[in-house]
Amino acid sequence: MLRLLNIELQKLKFNKSAKVISLVYFILITFIALIASIEFNFGSVNFRVADQGIFNFPFIWHFNTFIAAILKLFLAIVIVSMMANEYSNRTLKQNLIDGLSKKEFVLSKFLTVIVFALISTLFVFGVSMILGLIFSDYNEIGIIFSDMEYLFAYFIKLVGFFSFCLFLGVLVKRSAFALGFLLIWSIIEGIVFALLKWEFFKGTEVAHQITQFFPLASMSNLIKEPFSRLGAVQSAANQLGESFTKTYDVELLNVSIVLVWTVLFIYWSYAILKRRDL
Repeated sequence: MLRLLNIELQKLKFNKSAKVISLVYFILITFIALIASIEFNFGSVNFRVADQGIFNFPFIWHFNTFIAAILKLFLAIVIVSMMANEYSNRTLKQNLIDGLSKKEFVLSKFLTVIVFALISTLFVFGVSMILGLIFSDYNEIGIIFSDMEYLFAYFIKLVGFFSFCLFLGVLVKRSAFALGFLLIWSIIEGIVFALLKWEFFKGTEVAHQITQFFPLASMSNLIKEPFSRLGAVQSAANQLGESFTKTYDVELLNVSIVLVWTVLFIYWSYAILKRRDL
């Protein structure tokens, strides 16, 4: 496996666009820290975002993984272009001539996906830990290392999403078309959800129960929005006579669905390469 991973890392080493996009991605994650400096002035009232508890342990694990996951498209571009370059540069055919099997080729790509997801997860962990130690009102060890399942969910989410991108790269061969297909698929999922929610099953949870099995929706469900957990939002809702009853936990069902999709995407990538005349 190390041999296969080394082959892919050598390719990325000489890919300037991949290095630039990856660098931009990690820089944008560090920009989460800039949220702490945002301050609003309403007359004599000063409102600083960092004072609202978004960097408190353990809430920061939920908040930062949710925000960082929005930026995953940058690494998706790297994954898709990595596969497209195999066709345009004919390195795929050369690798097969040199003795690499199609199964090993797909495995090498999947190992790269795992490495990208792992590095990103560790980076988010580091940024979150630093911000939490600076701004959090709670610094007890037990509190700091609670709710760490959000990091696990973030890792699974990236692996699943990048595997989807890898599959699209194998299927379409061109990075621009693959990314376009990804956008179209997200729109299709949204349209199907809207039709189920407001046309066929009004006033029920059937739309959510069905679409939770869709690939992008299942990945989105891994880390639910954290904003309604904030004390200020909860207080405002209570004053208006509203309450939030949703659960923010990382649920085993959502993790299982994403893992199944991941396996399917990698298998389908191999199946396409196995049948395709290169």
